[in-house]
Amino acid sequence: MLQTNPLPAYIGYVLMAGLGLVMLFIALSVRRSLVRNTHDFIIADRKIGLGFGVGSVIAVWTWAMAVMMSSGQAYTWGLSGLFWFTVPNGIAVMAMVPFAVKLRKVIPNGYTITDFIRSRFQNRPALVIAVIGMIFGIFLEIIINLKGAVLLVQTIFGIKEIIILGVIIFIVTVYSYFGGIWTSAITATINTLFITVPAAVVTLYVLHQVGGAGFIFESIAQQDPKLLSIFRPEAAAGFGVTLALGLLASTVADQTFWQKVWAIKPHHVKRTFIWGGAWFYPIPIALGLLGLVALGLGLKLDEIGGDAAAVGPYLISHLGLPLIIVILYVLLVLNACYSTIDGAFSALSSLVAVDIVKPLWPSLPEKRLFAVTKLSIIACALVAGLIVMSGVNFVSLVLTTYAIKTSLLIPLILAIFWRKLTSRGFLWGIVLSIVIGLPVRIIYDELIGTLVIFGISAVVPVVLSLLSREAPFDYSDLKHARQLIDDAADHTADHAVSAGVGSTVVPNQPIQGKV
Repeated sequence: MLQTNPLPAYIGYVLMAGLGLVMLFIALSVRRSLVRNTHDFIIADRKIGLGFGVGSVIAVWTWAMAVMMSSGQAYTWGLSGLFWFTVPNGIAVMAMVPFAVKLRKVIPNGYTITDFIRSRFQNRPALVIAVIGMIFGIFLEIIINLKGAVLLVQTIFGIKEIIILGVIIFIVTVYSYFGGIWTSAITATINTLFITVPAAVVTLYVLHQVGGAGFIFESIAQQDPKLLSIFRPEAAAGFGVTLALGLLASTVADQTFWQKVWAIKPHHVKRTFIWGGAWFYPIPIALGLLGLVALGLGLKLDEIGGDAAAVGPYLISHLGLPLIIVILYVLLVLNACYSTIDGAFSALSSLVAVDIVKPLWPSLPEKRLFAVTKLSIIACALVAGLIVMSGVNFVSLVLTTYAIKTSLLIPLILAIFWRKLTSRGFLWGIVLSIVIGLPVRIIYDELIGTLVIFGISAVVPVVLSLLSREAPFDYSDLKHARQLIDDAADHTADHAVSAGVGSTVVPNQPIQGKV
């Protein structure tokens, strides 16, 4: 039933470039109509509504992992793999609600989560470790989505890896240059439509092509009845618990989500993340079924190159499906990868400008600051491409990313809700959990290592803070200080005149420049 020849390479080039041109057209159109100054560019004047908010949250969360790893885990573990991958994903988005509501109240006019860390602790080492953690997480997001795009295009069209990387990095970098939160929100909402509907169409057609869901489930039951069990302990131990903790860390400890917290209208923040998490579920469920189809057909791992994440692209390209179905699948995966890489580039450049370059060189002219932020995107893209070329396993990369992000989770939650937490507790909770937990994870087991990271990052901050004699933090100070900054920014933005995109928001500095 399975064919062996890849589809013509020119189709892959057309799809990669064509999607990029569409995104560039949208970015330029939005820039002309909605982006008047840097405040609009960074935070959309805090006027993003419920519709665009939900769409942008779903699109950011629907990255390569969601559309490819869902199939890979279902193929590896059966229904239990699909369960453990899907359920924590939506919950992780909804779990942002209490954190988002809290910080939107105490810092109504915030910009970044590192702004909060700076104001909360007034401690340079704590700020440095937070910035490093955020940048590292963003960097790995870019790598994961580049890896996903390479797996997709190489498996279906047979194009060389280095060519795919070059094309995608160039395309996304170019249209990211004209990005901004308004552009991100609108393109992300369109991308959500382009992912959700094709996912349902492709999956239904695949099931029809192979003889229906009944045939697939019967075939799997004959191979191993355990594959149809939802609650397999080995699946939970193998990746489920690690993934669940990592997913929660990937929302709470990710600037991409916090940017939306402060850009969305205040009364829509709660509903945005609840609906975003709920409406995300159909995507991994639909695409995860492709992994079950591969199981039912008896597809072997070595046939797809040894990486389970490639099972979806391999199946789509070898079933003899109509070309339009293959194109739909390619576009939905590329949409997921492009939108996430774009958002990660934007978040990275803002962190570099706001938390690294400007503090080190406060008198740096605006044009040079913008040049440095663009260079950071290019440098990150090149390094990420080299790492992808190394052949790192997709699933291992995802789980490693989540293990590191888990070290930030509890200290950040404590910083938001616990007045007693000290900068020393915050700092050493993160550092020790990484220094001790990562070697344990590498030497022993992913689950044990992740639990060690989680435990140390929870215990150390609490113990050190309880032993401290520092006075509890007053969150009302954050609201007053941040309001003054935002008022100054709005006043300056209304009167400033400057040319070009590239002004940026810097803590304790007025916004300058017209976009």
